[in-house]
Amino acid sequence: MLLAALLVIVLLVLFLPVTWPVVEKNLEIFLMVMGIMAVSLSDSLGPERMWTAQLLVEAMKEPVKITLAVIVVGLLVHFFNKQLTRAIARTEKVLGERWFGVVLIIVLGILSSVITAIMAALILCEVVLVLNYKRKFEIILVVLGCFSIGLGAALTPLGEPLSTIFISKLKGPPYNAGFFFLVQNYGYYLIGGVLAVGLTSLFFKPERFSRDGSLAPLKEELNLKHVFLRGVKVYIFIAALVFLGTGMKPVIEQYVVKLPAAALYWINSISAIVDNATLTSAEIGPLLNIQQLHMALMGLLISGGMLIPGNIPNIISASRLKIGSKEWARFGVPYGAALMVIFFLVLWLAA
Repeated sequence: MLLAALLVIVLLVLFLPVTWPVVEKNLEIFLMVMGIMAVSLSDSLGPERMWTAQLLVEAMKEPVKITLAVIVVGLLVHFFNKQLTRAIARTEKVLGERWFGVVLIIVLGILSSVITAIMAALILCEVVLVLNYKRKFEIILVVLGCFSIGLGAALTPLGEPLSTIFISKLKGPPYNAGFFFLVQNYGYYLIGGVLAVGLTSLFFKPERFSRDGSLAPLKEELNLKHVFLRGVKVYIFIAALVFLGTGMKPVIEQYVVKLPAAALYWINSISAIVDNATLTSAEIGPLLNIQQLHMALMGLLISGGMLIPGNIPNIISASRLKIGSKEWARFGVPYGAALMVIFFLVLWLAA
């Protein structure tokens, strides 16, 4: 009964945001309702108590750093938007329109492992706003950037919560994972993925609203209300994912972790809607063999870019640029599915 009920919630989270405009416009509230429902179901039907003081503290505490980062960067952009615009214009002029996008995606992907995925996503948003692209290309560039950041941030434990948890779960025997464990064991997959995602942007021609050589001033920064409102929305979004991930945890622990490597890879496509840090915490452990670890990690990272709730960079970017669930999914789902197939074949052949 619990599995069936949680499956219904998964399906609602997957399909309602892209089919019902009311849900799409109020995605943060919708996810919060779904998260509360998931925790309540697991609490009432499962053997373990889900509604705990620890969960409530985590839901209040987890979004704080991300929300503060969003607000601080918003304020900096508000006060220094002219300087930022000039710097971006000079850089793009040197690299050219097409290669600027490639370099932006690759550099932010690699740097995210040091400056964190949050900061990389914030930089991506402000650069894209200045460039004044038409909506279609803007969304493509942002989705590609978030795929790249999601992969690159996993190179070190500094980049994102997923990589931090991954290392902490494997720090003992037999893996004795240290700071460079991810680079040593997954670097060729992660860096190769970042490069491939960056080069993908070459297939799309940049189109701007302005063709006179001038770039756009940053949008909506004249009113500071937007900066703080965006922070509030991000806070609700992250808190909702904490609830949603906790509500799904009993099913993950009972069913998902027992799957073979190939099945684990594909079932982790649920990372498109469930916090991948929660999935990592539930799935990863020293009892998994190296192939299971490879499949589990790459499945989580790639599918995380497909939909807005999939990872933190997506959430930040969609909020900043007002990208709807349907707009994101239109490019993110088919592109992510193609990446999933390619990486599965690579991992399977390498096993």
